[in-house]
Amino acid sequence: MGLLKGKVALITGAARGIGKSIAIRYAKEGADIAFTDLNIDDNAKATEAEIAAFGVKVKGYASNAANFEETHNVVAEILKDFGRIDVLVNNAGITKDGLMMRMSEAQWDAVIGVNLKSAFNFIHACTPIMMKQKGGSIINMSSVVGVHGNAGQANYSSSKAGMIGLAKSIAQELGSRGIRANAIAPGFIITDMTAALSDEVKAEWAKKIPLRRGGLPEDIADVATFLASDMSSYVTGQVIQVDGGMNM
Repeated sequence: MGLLKGKVALITGAARGIGKSIAIRYAKEGADIAFTDLNIDDNAKATEAEIAAFGVKVKGYASNAANFEETHNVVAEILKDFGRIDVLVNNAGITKDGLMMRMSEAQWDAVIGVNLKSAFNFIHACTPIMMKQKGGSIINMSSVVGVHGNAGQANYSSSKAGMIGLAKSIAQELGSRGIRANAIAPGFIITDMTAALSDEVKAEWAKKIPLRRGGLPEDIADVATFLASDMSSYVTGQVIQVDGGMNM
């Protein structure tokens, strides 16, 4: 029996990248999967088919995670389709990097809206469901730059630091209702975005990492599986850095 058998997981921004890896790992562990992305395009449909191959129920939903009303509507639709929501993974995120002096208000607002406000939106919509069920696990995808900051990413770092504060606050508010909230802070993870970097840049990154390599999306999925499962039933309000020791 899988670690997540009988659970329904909702993962935002999961058509590709780390979100997709988490969805696939959850499906392998027996969870039914509802995932959202801005558009359910051919790529998202391919992800849906890939997850369905594990014999679980899966459906992708088009949703602008930064929109409060749209989020509540899509969560209501998911509840109608799946009957419950046991795990919420707030993974939707974008970057619009730039030095603070040159950063536009639009760049700031877009990143805060998609990365942080989306988590508020989904938590706001899902917690009444979890409270009724008397339990649930909320996982916020943060970043090591949310812990120590990063030049040229003031908007992104702020949004990811906010994800940590949000998780810790929810853990305190809802712990008595059996709802846990934690954050994962990935380091340098090899995705389509980072794979496009030059070998020289990747080599420089590796020098800063005690394990001397970048992480894989599956490394994040492993920790997300632990936090979603009953194995972490006494773990809440924590930030787990998955970074090869880069940010000790």
